[in-house]
Amino acid sequence: MRFQKAVLVAVCFFIFFGATAQKKKKKKEMEAMAQAVSDSLAKAKTPEKKKEEKKGPKEFKDFIDSTAVSQGGLFNVHLMNDKWYFEVSDSLIGREIMTVSRYSQTAAGGSIYGGELVNRQVVKFEKGPKDQLFLKSISYIIMSPDSTKPIATAVRNSSADPIIGAFEIKAIKNDSVSGLKSYVIDMTSTFDGDEQVFSLSSIDKQRLNITSIKKDRSYIESIKTYPINTEIRTVKTFGVSPPRLQLKPSPSVGNYLPASRDAGVVTMEFNTSFLVLPKVPMRKRFFDARVGYFANQYSVFEEESQKADSDVFAVRWRLEPKSDSDAERQKNGELIEPAKPIVYYIDPATPDKWKPYIKAGINDWNVAFEQAGWKNAISGEYWPEGDTTMSLEDARFSVVRYFASPISNAYGPNVHDPRSGEILESHIGWYHNVMRLLRNWYLVQTAAVDPRARQMEFDDDLMGELIQFVSSHEVGHTLGLRHNMGASSATPVEKLRDDAWLAENGHTSSIMDYARFNYVAQPEDSVTHLFAGIGAYDKWAIKWGYSYFADAENEDQEKLLLNEWTKEANKTPNLRFGTEISPYDPRYQTEDLGDNAMLASSYGIKNLKRIIPNLEKWSEKEAESYKELDELHGQVATQFRRYMGHVTKNIGGVYDTQKTYDMEGEQFLVVPKAKQKEAVAFLNSQLFNTPEWLYPSSIYSKTKAETGLEEIKSMQARVVSQILNGERLARLMEYSAQNVANYSVDELLTDLEDGILSEIKNRKAADQYRRNLHKVYVSELIDLLTPGKAVLRSIPVGVTYGYKGTTIDLSQTDLPSIVRGHLVLLKARLTAAQRTSDKLTSYHYKDLLERVTLALDPK
Repeated sequence: MRFQKAVLVAVCFFIFFGATAQKKKKKKEMEAMAQAVSDSLAKAKTPEKKKEEKKGPKEFKDFIDSTAVSQGGLFNVHLMNDKWYFEVSDSLIGREIMTVSRYSQTAAGGSIYGGELVNRQVVKFEKGPKDQLFLKSISYIIMSPDSTKPIATAVRNSSADPIIGAFEIKAIKNDSVSGLKSYVIDMTSTFDGDEQVFSLSSIDKQRLNITSIKKDRSYIESIKTYPINTEIRTVKTFGVSPPRLQLKPSPSVGNYLPASRDAGVVTMEFNTSFLVLPKVPMRKRFFDARVGYFANQYSVFEEESQKADSDVFAVRWRLEPKSDSDAERQKNGELIEPAKPIVYYIDPATPDKWKPYIKAGINDWNVAFEQAGWKNAISGEYWPEGDTTMSLEDARFSVVRYFASPISNAYGPNVHDPRSGEILESHIGWYHNVMRLLRNWYLVQTAAVDPRARQMEFDDDLMGELIQFVSSHEVGHTLGLRHNMGASSATPVEKLRDDAWLAENGHTSSIMDYARFNYVAQPEDSVTHLFAGIGAYDKWAIKWGYSYFADAENEDQEKLLLNEWTKEANKTPNLRFGTEISPYDPRYQTEDLGDNAMLASSYGIKNLKRIIPNLEKWSEKEAESYKELDELHGQVATQFRRYMGHVTKNIGGVYDTQKTYDMEGEQFLVVPKAKQKEAVAFLNSQLFNTPEWLYPSSIYSKTKAETGLEEIKSMQARVVSQILNGERLARLMEYSAQNVANYSVDELLTDLEDGILSEIKNRKAADQYRRNLHKVYVSELIDLLTPGKAVLRSIPVGVTYGYKGTTIDLSQTDLPSIVRGHLVLLKARLTAAQRTSDKLTSYHYKDLLERVTLALDPK
């Protein structure tokens, strides 16, 4: 019992004192927690002093760390944390850099193709305030040759360069060897964004109905840098303007790409090249209107000049000797290789069987460069597909790009230094369907004499020759040469039928002419030389543009030397240049041949009459429609219309032969009256005398539910309107007033009416074709009773492009008086002719009489 009590007491004691101890322990823990909270609050009220970070750019080693993937080149480039950083060296601050942006991949259906130019712009980096670098766009509009002169300040004040990018300098690197600094900037948002210089222009966006960029679907694919260039490949996704439901027809801007209609966005891939321009620009070669080069120009303000001048200079490649000894050898007449030859690569996407022909077309130009003292100056090369250091869009390389396109064309552009005209690179555009264009041209122009052309699909050998011909022409453009539309006019027409002469001279003196193929040669001539090649003018033009003058101190001395060459060359007709934009010189036309359009076109029409009956046989294919027949017949009609245009330009024509003060003769001479009358006689015979042969029922019954009646009327109406154009009539009035021996408006109308209105004059019946023509002509005459204004266009002497215009109020000239006189005479003739026994002709003459009477005396 006592033992149990003792145990109970002990247990109670343990419980009591244990509980008391637990309470004390808990109280201490609570007090410790409260103190911790108090200390924390106190600490929060009095924060620790942070170590101040250094403001401004960091040292390079503290910014670009070991995680960066770096490349060295024009700009050192670093990829770090998904950001692209450029190092811009002091040596590049202020240097002109050409940026060239091209499509790498495009959406289908917009007539834009991978490899085509998007835009180009010269830019430079400059120091800005507050540790910034600015990227500025440069436009060469006005210049001052000496930056130390006061007038240079005025030029700068009038030509501020826009800032297209402002970049915070993240870090600075000091080069202990060169002593130069380089500045690290983040270029990511510039390239994956929508900066116009590296993306689409506002015009392109409107054309494709594209809106703003979608940043979440746009990115930088790669950046690669090389010693003189840096290449940026980007993918950009754009929104599109939503199509609108229209209840009535209204004009709309732009066309939707199929992808934009399907997906509501468009994704494209771009390549932008940064290509540093030479510190010392190539010596300019001043433009000469007597030699056909593309040109660049800007206004020049000099301290001692009394007016603003323009520097206009040719666009060409830089060909220079490798050494002074080479220059001396060349000076002594030896051919030498240039320090940097011109190389064109052929797109690996080109069908293999056509590659050798495109290459041959490039190499054709070496014979011309030999005239300038160079050998192996230009070459076509196959693209090294295994070389990962090369890109088709890289601005260091010139490429013939092949486009999977239904467009029937090819083109030859270039990218050049705007300071000097130095061509830097070229991407020739080659559309797949150019072969269809060549098939149509060659068949229509030569099938009468070349059996190889008498089929829908040409043999590979023939098509290859045609491709080589186009390749040579387009390469010529990328060498700086413009179209020489006057070259073919130096060839006497009858020589186009002489195969031996053609073997020596070709049918045109320039492949830069649009003198396609020899359509004059007749079957009995046995002519085999039907293609144009590198001609005498081409060789002369390359000599002018690419000869190296080791002893000339500057471009002014070169100009004087070249002027002597040019004066001598211009004594030879086949070395002259004929501008492609002349509105009035009949020698300068597209698609024509020979020195007499009337004679050449007569031969051409003879061949068309031989071709027409064979078109169905040449185009037939089992289980196919008559689509090919329709296309080929349309090409024949187009060729006939070309002949009419060639002849028409002689009427009211003026010969424009570029002259300088130190050359004899006049620059402008009116086309002789005899040739103008010959042109009208040709049109009366070949066009106004109904060319029913051109629209045979054997073809039209298979291709159209028509007879050709309206086609013929439309063709005749177009030519009548061209002949009676106010500008042409104004020239006739001016020159006939100057000399009565020149062709006049009155003589022109008389000659036209002798052909067009011959039934009225002779009181004979007229068929429906002729009745239509009568109405066309009389309507044009009536309109000329109250003529409006005409603009006499002329090309400014010595300038590359453009027109000057003189506006003439034709109502205050002799024109209404002459026309009224002809209408009065026509009224009398209609009064006498209306009694014809043919009922429809009688109705027709009475109708015309009423129209003329009302025009002469409005009621």
